[in-house]
Amino acid sequence: MANTPFRHLASRITGDRARALDPEEERVLDKMNERLPISRDAADVADERSTIGERLADRVAAIGGSWGFIIAFTCVLVGWMLLNSDVLTHWGHAFDPYPYIFLNLLLSTLAAIQAPVIMMSQNRQASKDRLAASLDYEVNLRTELEILRLHEKLDVAIAERLDQLLAATVDTAR
Repeated sequence: MANTPFRHLASRITGDRARALDPEEERVLDKMNERLPISRDAADVADERSTIGERLADRVAAIGGSWGFIIAFTCVLVGWMLLNSDVLTHWGHAFDPYPYIFLNLLLSTLAAIQAPVIMMSQNRQASKDRLAASLDYEVNLRTELEILRLHEKLDVAIAERLDQLLAATVDTAR
């Protein structure tokens, strides 16, 4: 990055660290120099970076962790048990009679697949949280640098005005 007024301000603020700025700090200085906004929506950035598998894991976790899924799954289980119970199969044609071994196999398979998918979604959410924290840091750094720059401008303007007043006072005293 070229030596800009913002680089000079950052070097004054950070001291010796100015030569080894983090990528986020470099990005903030670049955006300040270009007079562009730094804020970005963390959800949009995360969605841009996500793969098809990650989006699928999010959908599975969203569906599997909903009341609609729990109610529908309970209805399926009750229906399965009723179809294979002695109540409705008085002809003796139950395809999975009590103790519902096939149903247990299906439930175990579902749990074995659903648990890692939900964990993938949780890992992705943690990654989104880290990204949001990083973006917040960039915005906060930009804000801090802009405030310091404004303070510097005000200090210079006040010093110039005081010099003018002092010069006018000296001239009127003569």
